[in-house]
Amino acid sequence: MNRRINDAIVAEALAWTGTPYRHQGTRKGVGCDCLGLVRGVWRAVYAAEPQDPGAYARDWSETGEGDPLIEAARRHCAEKPVADMAAGNLVVFRWKPHYAAKHAGIMVAPERFVHAYEGHAVTVSPLAPQWRRRIAGVFAFPDRPEE
Repeated sequence: MNRRINDAIVAEALAWTGTPYRHQGTRKGVGCDCLGLVRGVWRAVYAAEPQDPGAYARDWSETGEGDPLIEAARRHCAEKPVADMAAGNLVVFRWKPHYAAKHAGIMVAPERFVHAYEGHAVTVSPLAPQWRRRIAGVFAFPDRPEE
């Protein structure tokens, strides 16, 4: 675990609090969805995104194939056990067992995460049981090359 990366991820994620929800948005203070929040934090901490997800519909996880959010997280981050989740980790949620994972947030404290979801600005929420039981994966962001 790289504490400097985790601290930078948490600080940047918290700086997005209050950003309005906007489907496919990726701009702090202007608008973002949950993926846009993660992409924006990544850009701020690493200077560039690892990939462009392209356009996606609101119902992409119900109509597409595979599990693209989990697959991308595995490509660019290190998967870890839920029991080892820590501030600065990416957390991905699955609404229903037979659907692809569709929501993402960033842990900012042991039981709190920041995320964007429709109808709300970017907010910090408790990792209450209704969120915890939907966790599909937990991932550590990579080290920066200079570290």
